[in-house]
Amino acid sequence: MLIQTARAAKAVPPTDLNLLQAQLDLERRMVSFDSYDMTVRQIFEMFVEDAIFVPPEYQRQFVWDPARSSQLIESIFLGIPVPSLFMATNSDATWEIVDGVQRMSTLIHFMAGAKIELLERINREAELTIDGLEKVTELNGKRYSDLPKSLQLLFQTRPIRVTVLNDKSDLSVRFDLFERLNTGGVLLSNQEIRNCIFRGPFNEQLKKLATDTHFRTAVRLKDSDTRNGTAQEYVLRFFAYLDDRQKFQHSVKGFLNDYMKGNARQKIAPTNVKLFKNTMSLLATAFPNGITRGQASTTSAVLFEALSIGLAEALRSGKRVKHEKLPLLVADARLKTLTTGATNSNKMLSGRIDHVIKNLTT
Repeated sequence: MLIQTARAAKAVPPTDLNLLQAQLDLERRMVSFDSYDMTVRQIFEMFVEDAIFVPPEYQRQFVWDPARSSQLIESIFLGIPVPSLFMATNSDATWEIVDGVQRMSTLIHFMAGAKIELLERINREAELTIDGLEKVTELNGKRYSDLPKSLQLLFQTRPIRVTVLNDKSDLSVRFDLFERLNTGGVLLSNQEIRNCIFRGPFNEQLKKLATDTHFRTAVRLKDSDTRNGTAQEYVLRFFAYLDDRQKFQHSVKGFLNDYMKGNARQKIAPTNVKLFKNTMSLLATAFPNGITRGQASTTSAVLFEALSIGLAEALRSGKRVKHEKLPLLVADARLKTLTTGATNSNKMLSGRIDHVIKNLTT
């Protein structure tokens, strides 16, 4: 009886189960996949015909050495199942690789031979020579072009499972898929994933503005962050918080995703581009060695948001802006409180921006 009572106490209420089922049903409706068993030759031909797109952000992921590439080729020859390739459907019906970049690039590398234009597309300089195999040792030292037609055909007709997120799926699901399946040797940052998903004029402008000389002076980043989209994300933060910060609740990633999704096909208003450049110019003058605090050698995203948005709002208010006070704000005790600890709430965001505006205009 005691055991039955304990079990009853731990039972999940029916209402909670109903909510769980409803949530699962909703999320499942947002996801739509197609699966195919494709031959190596079909995948190769789609790549050659530009029907499979490899985002530039993935170029730095082509890191497999010849030994690892050779093992994949051997597995395909032996009929050993290899992990699926995951793709996402673009608006023009082409596919974009999401997971399996190294595997697909190895197939292309092997079959491309000495075709320079194909090798360049996968960041390779010479055709693949098989090396380091311990089972099918007779393959070692051979290139695809060295194989007899029968073995070339055997390789070409081997099946590879391809799972495709089709165009019925929500773009937020696409971001989630990129994030969950982003398992390569060099992981993509959140902004690099956005670059893959939300391509368009807005994204191109973000990339261009991220190279602005004054912005680069004001914002100090680690060397690795200058190459992985972090600078571009700082620019995105500027426009997102400038336009839509009232919509921010808690998740920075979700907020930035939504803003970029909503603006992907639009150009940034010229007045906002000018405001960005004027703001960065003043920040670069105030912080010639970059916006930093204490012993930090890089610019905190939260501190950048506070100073850049606060200054931008002060500029467009029409009031006289005391930009000479900017360096003093970095050491301001109140701003430090608003930019450290639990900072991801609308209250804290508004608080730090309003604090900067007040200090620069009164």
